[in-house]
Amino acid sequence: LPRMQTSGSKPCPCPSFRLREVASMYFTMVAVFLVILVVALQGSVPRGSNFPYKVPLDPQGLLELSWNVSYPEQAVHFQLLIRDLQFGLLFGMSDRGEFEDADLAVLWSDGHSSYFGDAWSDAKGQLHMDSQQDYQLLEARKAPEGLYLLFRRAFSTCDPKDYLIEDGTVHLIYGILEKPVHSLQAINISAIHRGLQRVQLLKPNITVPDLPSDMKTMEITAPDIVIPSQETTYWCYMAELPDGFSKHHIIMYEPVITAGNEALVHHMEVFQCASEFDSFPHYNGPCDSKMKPDRLNYCRHVLAAWAMGAQAFYYPEEAGLAFGGPGSSRYLRLEIHYHNPLVFKGRHDSSGIRLYYTATLRRYDAGIMELGLVYTPVMAIPPGENAFILTGYCTDKCTQLALPAAGIRIFASQLHTHLAGRKVVTVLSRDGRELQVVNADGHYSPHFQEIRMLKEVVAVFPGDELITTCTYNTEDRSRATVGGFGILEEMCVNYVHYYPQTQLELCKSAVDAGYLHRYFNLVNRFNDEEVCMCPQVSIPQQFFSIPWNTFNRDVLKSLYGFAPISMHCNKSSAIRFPVSTASQPKFPSKTLSSR
Repeated sequence: LPRMQTSGSKPCPCPSFRLREVASMYFTMVAVFLVILVVALQGSVPRGSNFPYKVPLDPQGLLELSWNVSYPEQAVHFQLLIRDLQFGLLFGMSDRGEFEDADLAVLWSDGHSSYFGDAWSDAKGQLHMDSQQDYQLLEARKAPEGLYLLFRRAFSTCDPKDYLIEDGTVHLIYGILEKPVHSLQAINISAIHRGLQRVQLLKPNITVPDLPSDMKTMEITAPDIVIPSQETTYWCYMAELPDGFSKHHIIMYEPVITAGNEALVHHMEVFQCASEFDSFPHYNGPCDSKMKPDRLNYCRHVLAAWAMGAQAFYYPEEAGLAFGGPGSSRYLRLEIHYHNPLVFKGRHDSSGIRLYYTATLRRYDAGIMELGLVYTPVMAIPPGENAFILTGYCTDKCTQLALPAAGIRIFASQLHTHLAGRKVVTVLSRDGRELQVVNADGHYSPHFQEIRMLKEVVAVFPGDELITTCTYNTEDRSRATVGGFGILEEMCVNYVHYYPQTQLELCKSAVDAGYLHRYFNLVNRFNDEEVCMCPQVSIPQQFFSIPWNTFNRDVLKSLYGFAPISMHCNKSSAIRFPVSTASQPKFPSKTLSSR
């Protein structure tokens, strides 16, 4: 049976297997003979306010998904708009966007009648009607803009063929049927037009705070650029705050999307530049261009981040993110990721982010703190790994020195790895016991990163520990992946947003370098192939030369699990608090890696 929902879900009473067999016969009959007539029904389309979250599924915008979340019912209600219905479609969820081992709702037509049912695909991609119909069709309605399908799905269904809807990223999949099919089993998923969209389905139920009367807005948007006719583009644009712009608090932000480009603008971020530079060059072009000035790499302090499907972001009533004034750079960098798989040409875009700010400062400045692993090659992942785990610590010694007696309150979080990342979780530990999950994403994708408001504020006090664990997959790689800034190197980071702001900006760790040196010596001693320990050979080169047999893999895992760590407990000035090497915190047997 599937694992239960991690945040607030109640275990559902699962029927016995004997009862399940009897029910299976009944549900199969119902599913096979369920017919819905897709006709023009009377009445209006449900109001958009009933479905506050919306995302285009396909690049052309022919499929538009809206949804709402009912935590009392532990269910999601979907509204799917099909603008150009042909002979049906597939919609569903899978672990990482595959069409194999997927959980699906299927609408199909044989040219005369239309059918709807809950289905699943096996490891070969063959479709099967589910014996337990958990996608509950509520309504099918035609409107001038297309066909609306309304259906419901519980978070957890006790059906081993169903996807468990949980916090974090959900990989939604869709397929369009362009020809009639005489049965569900006749659908060949490898031959249909299909795609993938990532969303956070389980949005937090946040009360929108009151906004001040003196609130102003500022739009950081692309200056009517032409989206390049290629699948993936990261576009950078430099903007400036007005001269003499005093300290203000950002209290909210939201996306500004050029009409018609909703399916192309994948995600956006606004970064503030480093204050130690008096000026930054103007730039408007691809972020990976050789013409981009190197100084733009010093614009890395996140002010706002949005990803497709996200709503407006609100700061708590008592805090705001400071920008402007002394010690704050006037220069901002907008970065937009365009996803253009159909390679549209000539599309103009002026998308960006609208900041809402006030000169009436709130009680607290909000801060951003980096948790996880230091960007260093001493933390590495062998090639060919399915689920390799690395953990970074913000230890009790660091929080004891750096946090105020009243503690801090974490209200939002942005998880981050590079391409090999598959899962990320941060937990709060107190007195050696895991107390609370801060943020977790069991289906994390490096292609879908956003600042997410937490369902509840997490209080962290001096002496607490924050442990961030990342799981990586390197099955497609032939040599070790080391930690670092490059896209083919790896990171394990949680940027937590909190208040009140403290001097602590970075609380991260890495394995002690001396113990890694002992590991290389051990590899040399027990392997036929020699790993060069010459002083001039870098740590990455030493990792690249290791023969990755079972022994070398297991010893490295043990090293990362038990060796002392080097703590980086840094102030915003890059000066460290006096915390250095420490033993790894010990936790109960319910390990973080099991999430």
